[in-house]
Amino acid sequence: MLVFGTEMHIVTSIFVCLETVILFYLATYKLARPDDKTATLNMVLISLLIVYNVTGGLLPDPDLPGSFFLQEIIAYATGFITPCYFPYYVYQTFGLEKMRFHAYKGVYIFLVVPYLIFVMVFAESGDLATAQQLLILPVLYALWVIYTLIKAVQHKYNNNFSSKESKTEIGILFFSLTPWIGLPFIAYFNQSQVIEASITNTGFLLLFGLQVSRHIQHTRLEHQRLIESELLLLNWNTNLQEEVDKRTQELEKLNEQRTNNFINLVHETKTPLTLVNNYLEEYINKYGSVAELDIIKGGIDKMTNDITNLFDLERFTKGFSVYDHNQITDFSEILKNSFTLFEYYCQKQNLKCIKNIEENVLLKANSHAIYRIVNNLIENAIKFSNTGGLVEVTLKSNSDKLLFSVKDSGIGILPHLQHKIFKPYYQIGHKKSALQGMGLGLPIVKKVTDSLGGRIQVESNPAKKPGTTITITLDRYNLKEGEAKAKDTSKTKTLIYSIENFDINDTPYVPDRQSILLIEDNKAMLHFLYKKLSLKYNIFCSLNGSEALKKLETLPTVPDLILSDIMMDKMDGFEFVKIISEQANYGHIPIIFLSARSTPTDKLKGLRLGAIDFIQKPFSFEVLYQKIETVLNTILKQKKAILDASISNLKVLSGQEINTASSTGLAPSLDQKCKLYQLTNREIEIVKLILKGTQYKTIAKTLFISEKTVSKHIQNIFEKVNVTNKVELINKLNS
Repeated sequence: MLVFGTEMHIVTSIFVCLETVILFYLATYKLARPDDKTATLNMVLISLLIVYNVTGGLLPDPDLPGSFFLQEIIAYATGFITPCYFPYYVYQTFGLEKMRFHAYKGVYIFLVVPYLIFVMVFAESGDLATAQQLLILPVLYALWVIYTLIKAVQHKYNNNFSSKESKTEIGILFFSLTPWIGLPFIAYFNQSQVIEASITNTGFLLLFGLQVSRHIQHTRLEHQRLIESELLLLNWNTNLQEEVDKRTQELEKLNEQRTNNFINLVHETKTPLTLVNNYLEEYINKYGSVAELDIIKGGIDKMTNDITNLFDLERFTKGFSVYDHNQITDFSEILKNSFTLFEYYCQKQNLKCIKNIEENVLLKANSHAIYRIVNNLIENAIKFSNTGGLVEVTLKSNSDKLLFSVKDSGIGILPHLQHKIFKPYYQIGHKKSALQGMGLGLPIVKKVTDSLGGRIQVESNPAKKPGTTITITLDRYNLKEGEAKAKDTSKTKTLIYSIENFDINDTPYVPDRQSILLIEDNKAMLHFLYKKLSLKYNIFCSLNGSEALKKLETLPTVPDLILSDIMMDKMDGFEFVKIISEQANYGHIPIIFLSARSTPTDKLKGLRLGAIDFIQKPFSFEVLYQKIETVLNTILKQKKAILDASISNLKVLSGQEINTASSTGLAPSLDQKCKLYQLTNREIEIVKLILKGTQYKTIAKTLFISEKTVSKHIQNIFEKVNVTNKVELINKLNS
């Protein structure tokens, strides 16, 4: 029974419809699992099968376009292509290694080549029966493939067919693929379309059924594994959570222990600091003070202040009560008592200081806590304001609130950083600044304000306008009848010593001295080094690397040595050294780092950049001084060795070269030799007079200097030329 007036039998058309549905199912499955290679192989197979059934069912048909020859060629082509794909299909899908030869070579030799010969014979003879005789080779090859298929399955299961899976697979493979591999038999014996379609398509459906069965088993296995994985993950999460909780508790205990040790250390440090501070004050009151004692006192005050902040901040963090606010305090009186000292420092910093203090503003608070707020806010305003700037302090109130605000004209705080400045240890700058402390002042202010139920507001936007205004709002207290203000027992303390304005200038340049460039952002430390080293060396001072680079270009001489801090604002020590090491004029200068940063990584980085030493703060000045002496003396010896080597090289010139040089006036002159020994102009004048036999007294009169000065110059000349008397000097310079 044919369909639609074509040569296709209804059985064939049913198989085509069924296989088309299967193709759509496979396509949908492939979209769901794009990485599934088996689905791709199945789609190719079903597509070839549909093409084979359509062409085999419709062709040849005299009502369709194309000659009989062309239609037969197409029909036989699809009949050959599908068997050609089967060895590759079973090789990839079922993992039958023994089928590899047939998948990649055998089908081309024994199916494709015979088909091409079949086409040529058919075209030449025009007789299909004659051409069909050539199909005997593919028939024999089909037997070989079937034999190899059995061997491949045996190899896969190691000749063990006892399992149900192996028996099922070998049975279905054999009964499904044999008809396909045997297509040449069907073509050779010229069987009907119904027999051909039934045998081949039934074999495919068996094969597809096996694939579906394996897919169902695989899906069930995946589902089971997923359930097991979920259970395992649940148990693992439970165990992990327990482990995390356990580890967290351990870390909390460890952190608690470290914190307690740190607090104990801080607490124990307060006692010796108190003793040192009191004995120092007693000594100053008894014998008076000097600049050195003032620096020591400032350093002790700063250490005491930092340690007190650390101790109090930890107590605040743990929720302990630091201050008893059950007393009536006069905010106006505290502010006026503190302002005398603040005005003094504003004058030293050349800052304009404005105060607007309302009288008799009271609140319930501990007076020490209010001093902490006042001192920290005003100190910050003074520290971060530029010379010639403004600091304005305001205290005003209404019926139930008081507002204390401090305004400065300093560097300002970016809006997105304003919430961070009240966190412990936070520093606004990404680099260390000479103005920055430990980052504890504002957190203390925040903790005290919170303990009083107050509010802090920060107003600053450097992009629009410089400066910062910090306003604290607290509850005002109105004194009732019979109540009295608490007596202010707090002592106004000096500001931290970093505000001190040391006037540090470069020493006058003395040509006979070696020169040292100091780069240090702490003015107290810079003043100390300046004072100690200026006794023997020319000292040039800079507060950071950027300033030092500019100063190098204006100095009267290239420094013989550079001492540099590392953590500085604008340009740190590492960046400074990296820049000058790349410059021919300054790359030879030896550098010693002086820094509180002392990790092995920091030291290694400094040495790699070219530093010759790395001295950790705090350090002994005697050790530093000895290192400086050693380095500079070594430099002098190296220079003298280079000069002596240069002169020796001149002496070993051949007689002809020397004579030629003498005759042409190219011999080194006296001035050139003196310059080689780095003699100054005054020393060259003295040398010329000595070579003429002039006495010291006459030299002094000629140059309008004292005989003592002449003797000192001559001694310097002897050292530079490396001689001990005038005779050796004359011989060396005349040689």
